[in-house]
Order: sequence, then structure tokens, then C-alpha cells
Amino acid sequence: MSKQSILGRIAQLAKANINALLDQAEDPQKMLDQMVRDYTNSIAEAEAAIAQTIGNLRLQEQDYQEDVRAADDWGRKALAASQRAEELRTSGSPDAAKFDNLAKVAIGKQMQSESEARAAEPSIQSQNEVVNKLKTGLDTMKGKLDELKSKRSELIARSKVAQAQSQVHDAVKSIDILDPTSEIGRFEEKIRREEARVMGQQELAASSLDAQFEALEDVGRETEIEARLAALKHGGAQGQLGASATGSQQGADQGSGEAVDAEVVDR
Repeated sequence: MSKQSILGRIAQLAKANINALLDQAEDPQKMLDQMVRDYTNSIAEAEAAIAQTIGNLRLQEQDYQEDVRAADDWGRKALAASQRAEELRTSGSPDAAKFDNLAKVAIGKQMQSESEARAAEPSIQSQNEVVNKLKTGLDTMKGKLDELKSKRSELIARSKVAQAQSQVHDAVKSIDILDPTSEIGRFEEKIRREEARVMGQQELAASSLDAQFEALEDVGRETEIEARLAALKHGGAQGQLGASATGSQQGADQGSGEAVDAEVVDR
């Protein structure tokens, strides 16, 4: 079992889960809490897989130690049988050959156990390296989880600040849209059209001599209209306009001035 087959697979699953959370995130706090839970579950899965790998390694080590002990045991048996054969051979007993054969069998068993032990050594060494890397990777994952937990409050606070800024921005945009001063341009354009209409009327009236004389009589009236319009543009009060009308035109012209005032106000 390799490091990639455990931590690599688990890390990929955790990353996929986190990316899915980020894509579907609506509530940052819920997202972070779910991320902590998913990462915690991934670590638990990694711990279980690493524990199984360590368990398999310990079984291999036990088998290796058993082979080493068996080789030593068969070696002692071979030595004992050989010594017994020599003793019987010295005494002239015909059983010496029997113990020599036993010694040979024991040596064969010893060699088999030694061979199995040597064959297991590279695998055990490789598995020890894998286990060490897995432990290091697991410690790294736990460190990342601790870092995520420690930054959880900070990230949530930053998210709330961003939301507040967005709300303020939307509110400012709404104020800009509803700002009454934005209608000034339309009002000014309306006044320009009215002024152009008046100028057209004046030019048409000036085409006849009689109209020109009549225009002279209306100079005071037009002057008053222009004064009132200028006062209106500069924010003059209606009462002030009325006072100006009273001071500039008396008698029969008073009724005409009041009609003009009414027309200007209605516009």
C-alpha cells in the first residue's frame, strides 16, 4: 500500500468536497463548519488506513522474527545432532549415520528459514518507509486542520465585513438612483425648450411693425417673467417673487402678473 493510494486519494476527495462547498457557498459560516467536518472525516479515514498499513507491517515483522528464531532453533538442532553423531561414531555405534542425517535435515530447515527472513527484509524496510511518510502526511493534515480551525473566526469576520460593505455599496447606489438632484437636468431642458418657444414667438411677432410696438409695451412683462425665472433657478421663494411682482407692476398690470406667477408655479 503506497502513500499515494492512501493520503493521495483521501486528499483528492477532501479537495473535491471543499471545491464543491466553495462553488455552492451561500453562508460562509456554514461552509467553514462543513469544511472542518469534512476535513476531520478525511483525517479519520486516513488514520484508519494508516493503522491498517502499520498492522500489516507489524505482521510482516512478526513473521520475519519467527523465521529468524526458527533458523536459530534449527541451527541448534543441527549442531546437537551432529555432535551426537560424532559421539556415536567414536564409540563405534552404527547409529552415527542416523544422527548425521538428522543434522542435515535440521540444516535444510535452517537454510529455508534464513531464506524466508532475507526475502522479507526488503519488503519490511520499504513498508517502514511508507509508514513513516504516511505518519508525516497525517501530521501535516492535522496541522492544516488546526490552522483552519484557528482561522475560522477570522474568515467569518472578514466575510461579514465584505457583506456589510456590499450592502453599503448597494445602499449608496440606491440613493444615487433616487437622488432628486438627478432631475435637474430634465428640468433645465424643459426650461430651454420653453425659452426657445418664447424666442420663436418674439421673432414671429417682430415681423410686423404693430407687433413691434406691442412688444415694447410688453417689455416690462417679459422682463418680469425673466426675473422671476432667474429667481426660480436660483432658489428664490415664491413669496419673494410675489413681492417683486408687486413692486414692478401696478394697477391694471397686477392681475396679469398674478396670472404669470400661477403659470410659472404650475410648470
